[in-house]
Amino acid sequence: MKRALKLAGKGEGWASPNPMVGAVIVKEGKIIGEGYHKRFGENHAEINAIDNASESIEGATLYVTLEPCSHYGKTPPCVERIIDAKASEVVIGTTDPNPLVSGKGIEILENHGIKTTVGILEEKCRALNEKYFKFIETRIPFITLKYAQTIDGRIATSTGRSKWISSGPSLKYAHKLRSHHDGVLVGVGTVLKDDPELTVRLVRGRNPVRIVVDPFLKIPVNARIFGNQKDSKTIIATTSRSVDEKRTLLKEEGIEIIVIDEGDNNHVDLKKLLIELGKREISSILVEGGSKIITSFVKERLFDRMVVITAPKILGKGIEAIGDLGIEKMDDSIGLTFDKVYRKGDDIIVEGVKTRIMD
Repeated sequence: MKRALKLAGKGEGWASPNPMVGAVIVKEGKIIGEGYHKRFGENHAEINAIDNASESIEGATLYVTLEPCSHYGKTPPCVERIIDAKASEVVIGTTDPNPLVSGKGIEILENHGIKTTVGILEEKCRALNEKYFKFIETRIPFITLKYAQTIDGRIATSTGRSKWISSGPSLKYAHKLRSHHDGVLVGVGTVLKDDPELTVRLVRGRNPVRIVVDPFLKIPVNARIFGNQKDSKTIIATTSRSVDEKRTLLKEEGIEIIVIDEGDNNHVDLKKLLIELGKREISSILVEGGSKIITSFVKERLFDRMVVITAPKILGKGIEAIGDLGIEKMDDSIGLTFDKVYRKGDDIIVEGVKTRIMD
């Protein structure tokens, strides 16, 4: 199962919105086949493992990180192929929360006389697909907040300059993070200030959908984020206060405009936006800023994971990553669990998951 987990990880950034899955086939004490889900729409891990097997898998044991599918989607059901290939046992890391699959794949295998064992390295198998599990169970995208800051907590100088706080290796890592999410989201302030492309250029990977939160549609029609729509789609989330003519102009250029109800302070209601993005099968989003957007996601407890890149620099007065949350007592602070701490170049990167509101 450890080997299957390692294989599954190779599909990160390519398999979504499907889960990452790895499979290993063992017969008479030796591995005869292995595979993983390489890309959305292509063969699943079990099929690749069977196709790659050096001999018949009749009587063999198949180890797979996630319950084999039992329904027709982009590909035929994996359980049918496993049954036809006459495997004697299937060892499963964790069940699939997808109601089209959950428990059904296991039941079908057992009804055909194939022994199943479930729950091997289950915690690790679930953690591997934290984005998938959250999205399937809620239909709300998994949200990762990412920002680079100085050691005194500034994401830009007092004049708004932020290039470059972090090191080259950290910037490359940021592009890798983009490739691991279905979407990347910023506020219009970031577009007006930095005019970013928000594509994956420094690493090999899939470009995410680019999402801009722009309540009054201030974005320039020649912004770089509108470039290369063939490889990287752009969505603008706005409100009814935006000008109809500009909405029409952007739509004519192939830009998707989503009109969302207003939340606090005449801004886009982020909860309703995430629901709409979930309907578009955007299962995970990397939120890159700026400060107002990051603060809103934290204040409304809409994030799942936080990635903070801290550079060994001091700015003093400057723009803080997270603004006023209305918290006056330490007991009301938002709890995090740090599960990864590592270095990239001169920077320290800390990853944490939201746990609870302390009480």
